[in-house]
Amino acid sequence: MKKINVAGLVLMLICGVLAGCSWQQTSATGEDKKNVKLWVPFSGPDGPKFEEIVRSYNQSQKKYNVDLQIIPSSEYYKMVNLTLSSKNNLPDLMIMHADRIVDYATKDQLLKTSILTKSKKISEKDYHPKALQASKVNGSTYGIPLDIHPLMFYWNKDLFKKAGLDPNTPPKNAQEFRDFAIKLTDPKKGQYGFAVPTVGTQPFLFQTILAQKGGKLYSDGNFNYTSKEALDTLKFERDLIYKDKVSPNGLAIDGDLKLFLQGKNAMHFNGPWMLAQFEDSGLNYGVAPVPQIGEKQQKVWANSHNFVIPKKKEGEKLGAIADFINYVGNHGMAWAESGQAPASKAVYMSKEFKKLNQQPKVAESFDFAEYPPQVENWGQVSEFLNQEINLVLLGKKDPKKALKNAQRKAEQYLE
Repeated sequence: MKKINVAGLVLMLICGVLAGCSWQQTSATGEDKKNVKLWVPFSGPDGPKFEEIVRSYNQSQKKYNVDLQIIPSSEYYKMVNLTLSSKNNLPDLMIMHADRIVDYATKDQLLKTSILTKSKKISEKDYHPKALQASKVNGSTYGIPLDIHPLMFYWNKDLFKKAGLDPNTPPKNAQEFRDFAIKLTDPKKGQYGFAVPTVGTQPFLFQTILAQKGGKLYSDGNFNYTSKEALDTLKFERDLIYKDKVSPNGLAIDGDLKLFLQGKNAMHFNGPWMLAQFEDSGLNYGVAPVPQIGEKQQKVWANSHNFVIPKKKEGEKLGAIADFINYVGNHGMAWAESGQAPASKAVYMSKEFKKLNQQPKVAESFDFAEYPPQVENWGQVSEFLNQEINLVLLGKKDPKKALKNAQRKAEQYLE
């Protein structure tokens, strides 16, 4: 298993073009094992847990070997774009976020997973339906989900107790959230009830509250950036800073996270991938599904890591790929220990999983998961909105004008 820098990846691609790829690997016992090259972006603290799964799989049988290649997450999709476009040195299997699948499926660069589910080893019934639905493009499934990672709610129990609040009971709605934030704010101590992120996790929070209010960013081929629900969401967040004054203004990226880790931000939204960092910080914190701040329904922004198969000529590796994915689906507790909640029912419905602290609370959000819209190049299209929201939260722009400008830019981009 390898962790590769960008220069090494480029060299790897060049070598792959010149030398070709080996499909067999000789094990320590002298036996030939069919080799499956797998790319993943798990270069953070969750990486060692995934390595553990791969190592366990390779040792569990003598027929196949998974060659795990961990690519820095910041460079991952650059390398995916390069290799899928050039078709040089394609991996046999890769991890892809659900909201990215549409970009490659519409270019006919991925195999439909029906080629795997025809075998008895993999069945869509074994995974949570929300994750499977998110990997469908034009009615066909292109990904087998590894997990579902929704936005989560974290709070500082010690600050709750000092403010006279029950340290074990998070807010349940918008009014409680605002009231708690006001009680938890102490300007003299530089302590805030809720530090509103202006970038970073802000898109996840905005999409969560918007969905809870019954709004959508995109539907029926149209952007809804200027909808009443979007405007109400943005005003709610802005008022926390400038009206209720429970948040500092002008926060830079991860400013809300830094304050939370310093014990100066009482309530915080982030993903389950933060488990290791929060545990290491020594904070006395609580974790729960996000409160229902919107008045219509319980929803939460979510995404998934999925196994996808690049379209290539070699078909003989499908048996090995199916065998590995089936193994991960049944032996995913190591991934759960990283803070993630696997989408495989064999894991998230198990007694062992339910004994964990954070992860069962993550799984509670599965049914309410709201994935980003299935729009090609959504990352770029949504960035126009994120930039305008940032300006509003920094106090530099009117909410209505900002949302109108974001919609205009998004429409022009797609045209």
